[in-house]
Amino acid sequence: MKFLIIDDDPFVLKLLSQQLANLGFDEVVALEHPTEALALLERDQNAFDMVLLDLQMPDMDGIEFVRHLVRISYIGGLVLISGEEQRILHTVEKLANAHKLHVLGALKKPIHPTQLKRVIDHVPKSREHSASKIYTPDELSHALNNNELINYYQPQVDLATGRLIGVETLVRWQHPTDGMVFPDQFIGTAEEHGLIDHLTQTVLSNALTQARQWHDANAGLQVAVNISMDNLGSVDFADDITHAIKKAGIPFPSIVLEVTESRLMKDLVTPLDILTRLRLKKIGLSIDDFGTGHSSLAQLRDIPFDELKIDRGFVQGAYDYPPLRTIVEASLGMAKHLGIKTVAEGIETRHDWDFIRSTGCGLAQGYFIAKPMSPDEILPWIPAWESRLPALLK
Repeated sequence: MKFLIIDDDPFVLKLLSQQLANLGFDEVVALEHPTEALALLERDQNAFDMVLLDLQMPDMDGIEFVRHLVRISYIGGLVLISGEEQRILHTVEKLANAHKLHVLGALKKPIHPTQLKRVIDHVPKSREHSASKIYTPDELSHALNNNELINYYQPQVDLATGRLIGVETLVRWQHPTDGMVFPDQFIGTAEEHGLIDHLTQTVLSNALTQARQWHDANAGLQVAVNISMDNLGSVDFADDITHAIKKAGIPFPSIVLEVTESRLMKDLVTPLDILTRLRLKKIGLSIDDFGTGHSSLAQLRDIPFDELKIDRGFVQGAYDYPPLRTIVEASLGMAKHLGIKTVAEGIETRHDWDFIRSTGCGLAQGYFIAKPMSPDEILPWIPAWESRLPALLK
């Protein structure tokens, strides 16, 4: 791997270069002036596998440099370093991520060698940075009509006992030529072009068929299915849902509808009618990605949710970042006082797991527990998970 370090402090350059050398990396270019570094990258944006970038520099600050990385289409790894307060560092990390740069970490000075090793070790596990293809309405419509959409399921476990409680249904598109396509590449198209009802019906139908199989196997799993506020435009939606669950022979409480409001709700009356009727049937309602987008306190006030999902953006790294920890704890405290269940998303490390367990949150899901998997993998996964539990529940 080839490294480019940019910092106006010669001592920091020498220190980081030595730390990299101790880790076995000797192809390192260390520069005090960001203009020189930019000139190198403009000649060849692929010249370096990783850039370590200081934020506070006199002739060009780190935020300006990030803009230039976007301009030249830099695709390598980026590590932000700074002596500024943690919240500024965190904000710049969010900014760089929003620019679709491959951010591997944001480290506060002084940097310890173990921190540096951790971000470097993360490189092979990170997805290659590339622009995601967005599919057209005609392509998506063809996929829906040809049964190309399939469901994957991610386990949700009880944090106190580790027991598998349920799964979240996650749609995938098994594209005939592009392979597995993820929902961020087609959900927006479905919402914008009137295909979201067809998509939701497909996902729900497949989930109910699978839920029935688990029910017959005495697995007792609760199955969560995502719905969009755009699904709630007709009062018939509640009847359609209840009819489908009855037809599948599944108890109403074993189904949870996760409501994500990706766009501002224009009409409150019809969604309130639908969602309240669903809760009267004892179907679970979960407010998804709480605290992001339009998922807000107003929704908790107006809609009878019985579950709150804390977005991964608040969970990941909260164990050592006080602002995130405060947000998580406040959300959990509010849910407790409202008498609703809680689920933490995005548990990706043992640190995340230990922190969330300490907060009293109810359920958790994330790659540390299990990645989304095909339905026939869920039950065979349980013994492997249970073998991990003695160490995780200490």
